[in-house]
Amino acid sequence: MVADFWDQPENARTVLQEAARLKQVVERFDRVAMECRDLTELLELSAEEELEDIAPLIGTLEQDLDSLELATMLCGPDDSKNAILTVHPGAGGSESEDWAGMLLRMFKAFVEKQGWKLEILDEQPGELSGIKSASIEIDGDNVFGYLRSEIGVHRLVRISPFDSQSRRHTSFASVFLYPVVEEEDNSEIVIDPSEIRVDTYRASGAGGQHVNKTDSAIRMTHIPTGIVAQCQNERSQSRNRATALKMLKSRLLAKKREEEEVKRATLEGTKLDNAWGSQIRSYVLHPYNMVKDHRTGVETSDTTAVLGGEILRFVRGFLLDPVLNRPRAAK
Repeated sequence: MVADFWDQPENARTVLQEAARLKQVVERFDRVAMECRDLTELLELSAEEELEDIAPLIGTLEQDLDSLELATMLCGPDDSKNAILTVHPGAGGSESEDWAGMLLRMFKAFVEKQGWKLEILDEQPGELSGIKSASIEIDGDNVFGYLRSEIGVHRLVRISPFDSQSRRHTSFASVFLYPVVEEEDNSEIVIDPSEIRVDTYRASGAGGQHVNKTDSAIRMTHIPTGIVAQCQNERSQSRNRATALKMLKSRLLAKKREEEEVKRATLEGTKLDNAWGSQIRSYVLHPYNMVKDHRTGVETSDTTAVLGGEILRFVRGFLLDPVLNRPRAAK
């Protein structure tokens, strides 16, 4: 039996990786349990005047418990994967492009606060400010699981900086998330090269003279599904091609996951909300300050902190909601 296991290296690698992940979860449980036991003994032995010194330890334990609680909610097939996050402005020209740029900065700040790594795969600047579109790859622990909460339409209400009469405007931007297809996942997503159309074009925006003067940008279209992936941020056409292929595989995996979820729901007789195209959160900067998640009811008036990357409260609200927290992928 053991010999058969090692005779299938790809399967063995997957099993070992899952075993390592589960070992980390068990170790976290054991560590928190030990902290609880130690703190309980300390409280029993401490005098009343020493309780103030123990308060910080209790706060640390509460944070560890909160983190562990969130980790137990990450049970989807792709939750442990890295992710590709894309941001697209809605209709509205410079106003929406600026809002999309603000969202992108918010996510970059959140990634930094989490200690994850980020790589820009494709970013097209807007006409006056912001972005026309952007895709970033995020590497870290349970990235896809945490950021599933951000999939959908984000709405901004503010006094427009582009309106000479300082009128209030409403802007929209959409966020999508795709699990990264690693080498060990290649058996799950197989693409026939004959079903891919590859177009090259001249990159736009920052990147130096080489980027702007050569046809190094790559756009890949999966003909059967119409799914498109593009990359223009690398100087090398071959590197852009490799990145675009990774993005295309990730989007096909996301589509496969969604189809699986629809089939499961049909068999169980449950109805799925079309959450991907709906407005999930509003960011109001005028006439008052408020960020509210319409799915969970979580809200805060500290809009500056939220746009500066403090979105964990919204992630937590989503993950701890038993109805909303279904491990699905974006379209």
